[in-house]
Amino acid sequence: MDAERAKVSELQANHSAMAQQLAAAKTQELAQRQELDNVSDEINQLRRRHARELEDRDDLMRKKERDVRELKEELRMCQDDLERERDTVKSLKATLSHQSDAHVALTAQISAFQAQQLALQAQLDAGSRNGLELTMELEAARKRIAELEKETREAESMRRKLHNMVQELKGNIRVFCRVRPLLPSDLPPRAKAQIVFPDKMDHKEIVLSSSSESATGQERKDEWAFAFDRVFEPHSSQAEVFEDISQLAQSCTDGYNVCVFAYGQTGSGKSFTMEGGSTDITAGMIPRAVEQVFRVAEELRSKGWEYKMEGQFLEIYNETINDLLGKGEFDKKKHEIKHDSKTGRTTVTDVNVVPLATSAQVRTLLSLAQSRRTVAATLMNERSSRSHSVFTLRIRGENTLTGEACEGSLNLVDLAGSERLEKSGAAGDKDRLRETQNINKSLSALGDVIAALGEKGEGKNDKHIPYRNSKLTYLLQNSLSGNSKTLMVLNLSPLANHLNESLCSLRFATKVNNTTIGTAKKQTRNAGAS
Repeated sequence: MDAERAKVSELQANHSAMAQQLAAAKTQELAQRQELDNVSDEINQLRRRHARELEDRDDLMRKKERDVRELKEELRMCQDDLERERDTVKSLKATLSHQSDAHVALTAQISAFQAQQLALQAQLDAGSRNGLELTMELEAARKRIAELEKETREAESMRRKLHNMVQELKGNIRVFCRVRPLLPSDLPPRAKAQIVFPDKMDHKEIVLSSSSESATGQERKDEWAFAFDRVFEPHSSQAEVFEDISQLAQSCTDGYNVCVFAYGQTGSGKSFTMEGGSTDITAGMIPRAVEQVFRVAEELRSKGWEYKMEGQFLEIYNETINDLLGKGEFDKKKHEIKHDSKTGRTTVTDVNVVPLATSAQVRTLLSLAQSRRTVAATLMNERSSRSHSVFTLRIRGENTLTGEACEGSLNLVDLAGSERLEKSGAAGDKDRLRETQNINKSLSALGDVIAALGEKGEGKNDKHIPYRNSKLTYLLQNSLSGNSKTLMVLNLSPLANHLNESLCSLRFATKVNNTTIGTAKKQTRNAGAS
């Protein structure tokens, strides 16, 4: 029994020691719980489970007091529990270390975020300053744009003045000469005339020559030299001819009256020069001039200009006006020419005036007019034009920015053939005779008007201008006056048997070229006027 008591005492001592160890572990655990008040739910669960296990262990100890045999098993279980607790403590320490590392990482992230926030705030402040600077720059740019737009409008006004000055320096009445190329129908038995173009630099001279045998058998050579504002050789293209005319076409958008008329004998290429062919390359002066006007009008849109355009196409045949764009029969309607002295506008009663929105419309109008125009056969040309055609383009412009307004007109005229009676073969035909007489009368009247304008330009202010001597000159009164810009395109045949007719045309053109008329005036009107 003593031995048993000794063992019991020893067990009790061990138990006490273990109790002390357990108390120490509890104290340590409480201290750890205080340090880890933010530990996860898992730790709390482990603590609760640990408390229950301690209670179970106390029960086991009480049972061991009653039953020694059960104490050994309980002791073993307690040792196992203690080992598990040790593992738990290790695990808790590892978790604590991990949480500490995570805390350090979070602190570092918070510091980085704070630094990033400071950087973003600095960027925001810099952006605000940049925005303010950009706003100031934008305002300055807007002011500069307004200044530039004003300068542009002033430059456009200056361009118009300079452009008009250049045209005046070239002369308000100018003459171009164009020799057409040989055609397949011209070849044998017709011979080519002796025509040379000595001025290879400025292209302003043309020389015709012929040789014949005198009554004594000696060879006689004649030579005639002429000079004009521009001479175009047979190989010159439609584009080259229009290049010089384009500046006059632009004057219409600036508010000036312009008249371009093709002069020459039948078959010299007048209609081809003015109306041209069906392709872009062969297009004549009329479609090219209209395209130029539309192009310039579109370019001026950015400078505040808005333009309205309308066109009419008339024929003067035997001193009778026909509407080439009308639907009625020719010679049935009586069309009267009226001039408004205040506005300088010329109108013809009861004719079809077509608003033009695109330059393509003009080609359609040309096709219609060509199909209606009076033509007849003569000895000079198999299908000769026996009438004058006058295409008129009226242009009205308003500048919404400056309040300016202007109105101009462009008359593009294809005159009838200028040949003499004996050359035309009309003497034996009453109708052809009347046609030729009327043609020559109107062309003569045109010459008289130009001559009278020349005398008036020389200071004879009381000189009467005989506009009313023909329907042609009366129709073109405002475009042939000293207030307009006038260009005559003389067309010549390259054939030798047309030499005399060519000389007559060249001499007439020389008279025109030597004529000085008054300065062209810009046609202005009040903005908003119809």
